[in-house]
Amino acid sequence: MANTFFDFLQLNTHEQVKELYQNGKFIVGIRYYGYKVNLYLLQDYYLEVFYNHKLDKIEKIDLLDFSHSRMKFYADQISLPSFVNS
Repeated sequence: MANTFFDFLQLNTHEQVKELYQNGKFIVGIRYYGYKVNLYLLQDYYLEVFYNHKLDKIEKIDLLDFSHSRMKFYADQISLPSFVNS
């Protein structure tokens, strides 16, 4: 288990996925262009997991960018903390 979020960032993709599935909380999944993007909460950080169906692989795991246009897809489905909406 990664002790801090910064430890998590040092893990390779396979280990990050394992950490998310074991210790993260799945929030919601959306479709975004050619990806299924799953949103997770891990240690007070929101992370997006970008899964490419055509390639059958996770292409990246990244911190949620609260200013990105994808936020409207999440906001339509879930209630995010108030600091997100400000």
